[in-house]
Amino acid sequence: MQDRPSNDAAAARILILDAVSVRVDQTTLLSGIDLQIRSGAPTILMGPNGSGKTTLLRLMMGLIEPSEGKMHFAIPPGSPPLRRAIVFQKPVMLRRTAAANVAFALVAAGHVSDPETINRLLDQAGLLALADRPARKLSGGEQQRLALARALARDPDILFLDEPTASLDPAQTKAVEDIIERVAEAGVKVVMATHDIGEAKRLAGDVVFLSKGRALEHTPAGSFFRQPATNDARRFLIGELVL
Repeated sequence: MQDRPSNDAAAARILILDAVSVRVDQTTLLSGIDLQIRSGAPTILMGPNGSGKTTLLRLMMGLIEPSEGKMHFAIPPGSPPLRRAIVFQKPVMLRRTAAANVAFALVAAGHVSDPETINRLLDQAGLLALADRPARKLSGGEQQRLALARALARDPDILFLDEPTASLDPAQTKAVEDIIERVAEAGVKVVMATHDIGEAKRLAGDVVFLSKGRALEHTPAGSFFRQPATNDARRFLIGELVL
């Protein structure tokens, strides 16, 4: 695998986490996270179940606050806040058509909900022919692509994805990955959690490996998959249980 340019020193920093921890009651979910998320190819979060991937995504999305440390966006003074969107592993479909789901997302984001924009977003997700189908009657893969279309209705600068292909068959997985690649190529920063090592190799510019709520590695994808620096990462990549 070739190292991609997203971790080049010239790539712009867009999100910085400085010694961030998250606790709920007496349970520590994230501990001492230091990360710089840069523009470019997707940043992939990897690690065993319970390692903190979903919590980290929710934190970066702004759905939860750090218990300690700071998180901020590296944008010029006076610039508008970066727009963020998130897609969860099991999205909830509104009880209306696919087109109406996208229309709702546009209005919620403060955008004009016109047919041209709705059709463009549906077409981007490969769902234009299903515009009038009830969203809850779509297949699992189609619903996930509709969730992506709704997220893109926010015109995000950063798109967070929480294992969006975890329950999909290979054909639907490829359809979702194709959307992710096109979105990243268009300049949207993608930060995505996945357990699928093959998927991570296909998409990643850089990898953050988490274990027990700590970010043990953050390195270009090629380096991570060729020679992980920690024993936990090595065990994870060969399929051993990491506790």
